[in-house]
Amino acid sequence: MGDLGIRSATKDDVPEIVAMLADDPLGAERESSDDLAPYFTALERLSGDPNQHVMVAVRAGRVVGTLQLTIIPGLSRRGSTRSIIEGVRVHTDERGSGLGTRLIEWAIDSSRAQGCQLVQLTSDVTRTDAHRFYERLGFEATHVGFKLPL
Repeated sequence: MGDLGIRSATKDDVPEIVAMLADDPLGAERESSDDLAPYFTALERLSGDPNQHVMVAVRAGRVVGTLQLTIIPGLSRRGSTRSIIEGVRVHTDERGSGLGTRLIEWAIDSSRAQGCQLVQLTSDVTRTDAHRFYERLGFEATHVGFKLPL
């Protein structure tokens, strides 16, 4: 893993990020590389917010992984700050290589460095392999999540 770098995503990375987001049954239904404009707009908005970190893992000049880390100051838990990990994806060629672990470890270390007391994430109920992966990294399924499409 010595040749792996993790850095902030740039506009040039968007096509590769979208391809990874779309490379599974759930993502294929909600992501599209046909029109990248909404993704460019989103990255620009996220890049302007110091609490948002869209990251890519790069090996040999190629984007091979991504995640978004959001830092949320709060009042609950005695005014603690928490982070949320979203959009974790690893390129098909890299799955099983330890890259996902490296990305999550980066997110945890970064959360600590930013004063977070809790790291949380959600995973679709159908992603049982992902659930096992997160549990191996010490995450516990402690809550039930709800969504309301708008």
